[in-house]
Amino acid sequence: MIPTYIRHSLWLTFALIFVFGCSNVPRYTSDDLPKRKSKPSRITKTPRKKVYYGIASFYGDDFHGKLTANGEVFDMYGLTAAHKTMPLNTVIRVTNLDNDKSVILRINDRGPYVKGRILDCSYGAAVKLGFINQGTARVKIEVIEWGDNQYMKHK
Repeated sequence: MIPTYIRHSLWLTFALIFVFGCSNVPRYTSDDLPKRKSKPSRITKTPRKKVYYGIASFYGDDFHGKLTANGEVFDMYGLTAAHKTMPLNTVIRVTNLDNDKSVILRINDRGPYVKGRILDCSYGAAVKLGFINQGTARVKIEVIEWGDNQYMKHK
């Protein structure tokens, strides 16, 4: 025969399993869950203007081989340009209004830092646009594709 105290403890164990096993499971609604803080969305203003007019200049020897604002090495013979506010890596068509020559450039640097100028072209771009002898040119700038404004990291 099973002793009384063991019988009572078995009955108590079964009773507890029955009571807690049949009880309601708490249900949670989305209102009960803690609110997650979402990352603030990064608002980027995409400039709306797609055509600009102004005076362009060029730069070359003094900066050849140095890092540009987007982190790449400046090649004065390449087809790149510097602009004060356009997102880096923006692709533009630049037309010399005096001779109608045009070239497609990518913004990879900041500048020009001379009052009254809108664009600083690489030496290579200035050759293609035909204003090396003059030093500056009246230009029309058309945005082909807005850039991602990303800095190129070098290892």
